[in-house]
Amino acid sequence: MFANLDARSTLLSVAIFVVGLLIWHAATHVPDTGPIGVQLSQEQRDTLLAANMSGEDIDTYAAEGVAYAQLEQIANLGLSRAMIEAAGGIRALGISVPDENSAPAPGSLFPSPALIGKELWATITDPFYVNGTNDMGFGIQMGYSLLRVVIGYTLAAAVAIPLGFLIGMSPLFFRALDPYIQVLKPISPLAWMPIALFTIGDSELSSLFVIFICSLWPMLTNTAFGVANVRSDWVNVARTHELGSMRTALTVILPAAAPTIITGMRISIGIAWLVIVAAEMLVGGTGIGYVVWNEWNGLRLDRMIVAILFIGVVGMLLDAAFARLQRAVAYSE
Repeated sequence: MFANLDARSTLLSVAIFVVGLLIWHAATHVPDTGPIGVQLSQEQRDTLLAANMSGEDIDTYAAEGVAYAQLEQIANLGLSRAMIEAAGGIRALGISVPDENSAPAPGSLFPSPALIGKELWATITDPFYVNGTNDMGFGIQMGYSLLRVVIGYTLAAAVAIPLGFLIGMSPLFFRALDPYIQVLKPISPLAWMPIALFTIGDSELSSLFVIFICSLWPMLTNTAFGVANVRSDWVNVARTHELGSMRTALTVILPAAAPTIITGMRISIGIAWLVIVAAEMLVGGTGIGYVVWNEWNGLRLDRMIVAILFIGVVGMLLDAAFARLQRAVAYSE
């Protein structure tokens, strides 16, 4: 029965995926009508001319599909096209522009599945390239994000699990700390970012603090709940055998509360991965969240969507790892 259900569910998932791709392709497909170009209004053209960009350079860039936002960046450089090309081109200056392999189809702002597939393949085959501080492979950027999550998450676990044990085993501490937990727990993690930036003064440490604070509460509350709800019979048996408090906590309470603790850790890792992406969009610099924001600013929607796909896949893998750990510590009474 279950094997049949698995086969049917897999078939349904594939069908949904194929239908989604077909709808996506139909919505973004535009017949090829010639070279990609950008139409500028007279007001936009006058603005660029006022910034001392020559009309010839404006026409050339527009014909190549360079968007107005990027044209403004180029104009602000105060360099002619010839000078920029001599310096290695626009991309060497950190300005993202479309090319023939990744630009959206003519007349379509949203990239097609084919373009996403090309960009995805290019990303997978070369994930660790470095062409400057603003142009690094997704593998490197993902590494920055994962490192921040691991550090902040580990610090949160080091605080939340022992404190959760204390709260769960002591009604006094539970009553004393519960009001503070209930007030602080609902606060959005990103609401802490301005405070962290002001007090810490370092964007990297502020990101770690936000990961720490958002990972803390699910682990803390689940640990306290799991410890408090360990069967009293098991604790009484430990007391009968005259086990000390520490040994009772490690050999009786911890194994009994482990499934609930791992559930809190699983929730925390999901929240941490969500928050680091948003935090990196705010503070910039490095990380997969910064990539999403940077590619959006450069109108590289194909790379932005690939980055979003990578975020989803990594989040799924993290959740799957903790789900496996959760099954490993599960027990039946």
